[in-house]
Amino acid sequence: MYTFSNKLKTFSIALIILGVLGVGYGFMTSHKSFEEVEHMLAEEAHHGGGHGEEVAHAAPSHDEHATDSHATDAHDEHANEEEGHVQVDAHAKHVEHVQHQIANRPWSALYVAAFFFMMIALGVLAFYAIQIASQAGWSPVLFRVMEGITAYLLPGALIVLGIAIASGTIGHYNLFIWMDPEVVAHDKLIEGKTGWLNIWGFAIRGLIFIAGWVAYRHFSRKFSIAQDTADDRSNFKKSFRISAAFLVFFIYTESMMSWDWIMSVDPHWFSTLFGWYVFASMFVSGITVIALITIYLKSKGVLDFVNENHLHDVAKFMFAFSIFWTYLWFSQFMLIWYSNIPEEVTYFVTRFQDYKLPFLGMVVMNFVFPILMLMNADYKRIPWFVVMAGLVILFGHYIDIFNMIMPATVGDRWFIGIPEISSVLLFAGLFIFVVFTALTKAPLLVKGYPFRKESEEFHY
Repeated sequence: MYTFSNKLKTFSIALIILGVLGVGYGFMTSHKSFEEVEHMLAEEAHHGGGHGEEVAHAAPSHDEHATDSHATDAHDEHANEEEGHVQVDAHAKHVEHVQHQIANRPWSALYVAAFFFMMIALGVLAFYAIQIASQAGWSPVLFRVMEGITAYLLPGALIVLGIAIASGTIGHYNLFIWMDPEVVAHDKLIEGKTGWLNIWGFAIRGLIFIAGWVAYRHFSRKFSIAQDTADDRSNFKKSFRISAAFLVFFIYTESMMSWDWIMSVDPHWFSTLFGWYVFASMFVSGITVIALITIYLKSKGVLDFVNENHLHDVAKFMFAFSIFWTYLWFSQFMLIWYSNIPEEVTYFVTRFQDYKLPFLGMVVMNFVFPILMLMNADYKRIPWFVVMAGLVILFGHYIDIFNMIMPATVGDRWFIGIPEISSVLLFAGLFIFVVFTALTKAPLLVKGYPFRKESEEFHY
């Protein structure tokens, strides 16, 4: 049986505490007054900032009013006065818009980190179900690691759903503009989607998704542990049947979840590839975490039955699904660029204008880096090499989720600062605590699984 070390437990709790403090600081400093935002934009204009300049130009200057006062033509004076009012209104609206974007940032940072760690657990659950349904012979020695990681799915998914709903009830529609009745009333396109995009439907669908995923995790784990002491193969057969059924349920609910929880932050935009795109990101992230936790546990001497051939196969999946993610990323981008439909290209225009570094940087981290690091078969067997590649891949897919959420919620007011780092620390600490606690609940080797011997002797 694995024992959760006091050092690692203390480390996870420290991460949670630091994360909570940083997230709290982010929320406290995000509520800026109209005057503070106005001053900030004026400073940006003075230093050559883009939006600040627009605001400065939109505001009527003192000299303009002086010139208007000397105008002799009454009609021109009236016209200039009206123009001044329009400029003042535009100025006020822009300042309020930026004020709202700044207030959105801690919500968005929290949501990005929460979703990232939740999708790791969900990706591992899908990978685990595939291994059982396909009756794979190489992977059973890693089943308990996968079961430990999926323990995070229930709290993680509920937190994501809770943040999403809270942002539209406690907050001021910080993530999903379709939750704002005033926006819906003046937007025909969003109004036409209210049959799907409404808060009750959103909450009910989310609970159905979570219930299905967690039910499969509960029963597959139950049958796995029961098989350790069983005299027959009945639990294995049950696991096989529910895994096959779950995969059908998963592929539908994962797509709908990606529409609800991510794509609907941009309710005017859609992509028919989006469900697959999110799936590829969660799948490769989940497999990468399997590799990292396996290497850690093996370094502690508790996974002696895992050899370099198992590590090689996990690294192969990391490499393969990095390529698959890139194929989907390019396919989505290329088709939208080629068709050049205004409703679709705005998604990428925004990201190229305001997010060029993270948008193109994640392609390097998620494609170029894995190609260079993991193409060679020998490198896949070197633990520290896989760890280095894995950390870059995970950071790249965090940036991927960041790029999906932030442009729609904070616009060009993004930055990797205290709210973002603290949110990652918070959920990383919670993830470590939940996962490693779950690993202590059962032996790390499945004893009664039919392919256990084949997995232990796996080599090529």
